[in-house]
Amino acid sequence: MTSVSNQNVCHWTYDVFLSFRGADTRKSFISHLYAALNGKGIYVFKDDKELEKGESISPRLLKAIEASRIAIIVFSKNYASSTWCLDELVHILDCKNKNAQRMVYPIFYDVEPTVVRNQTGNFQEAFAKHVEVFKKSIEKVQKWREALKEVATISGWELKEYRNESKFISDIVNPISSQIRVKSKILKKLVGIDSRLEELRFLMDKGPSADVRMIGICGVGGLGKTTIARVIYDLLKC
Repeated sequence: MTSVSNQNVCHWTYDVFLSFRGADTRKSFISHLYAALNGKGIYVFKDDKELEKGESISPRLLKAIEASRIAIIVFSKNYASSTWCLDELVHILDCKNKNAQRMVYPIFYDVEPTVVRNQTGNFQEAFAKHVEVFKKSIEKVQKWREALKEVATISGWELKEYRNESKFISDIVNPISSQIRVKSKILKKLVGIDSRLEELRFLMDKGPSADVRMIGICGVGGLGKTTIARVIYDLLKC
């Protein structure tokens, strides 16, 4: 019998969380980036719901951020005009600061890092409106400003440095794929393993996260018990 322990592993539900302004990039860059990440076996959370004006970020999105090992923020010209995107960004950085294993990468799609950091141009116009709308909770606006300044100092990728978008996406996806180390060659060859992995994850998620639990994988020799244990460990480890 092979045993799997949940001690010293992080229970990431997603490999990557994509934060982006849907109106700017959803049907173009984001769809291509998502396809490239997915093609590498990377499990991506990409919200496809357009938020109505005045609607706040949902608990579902907050949980998805918390359950993602890597967050990719795609900055576009109108990113700062979305309070939803800004709330996502603040929560992403809060989660990063609480867990050093969590990674955050900015992508500057059609806007320069200095614009994001200093909130000039389109970002300045967006914040002028935010200040007007959130007069009674100006500290919220300040949190958004600080989050933008912080993330703009993180090393990422800038589209203007590339001649074509295909190379741009490739240079984003390849290092992330190497870093995550999920969906190994072994995993890809195992037919029908996904349902077994989901069963194990469900069992390991039961009870307080601080508990140590042992799960037995039973079966006759040669069925792949050790392989399944190895795969689940690789999927969940930090």
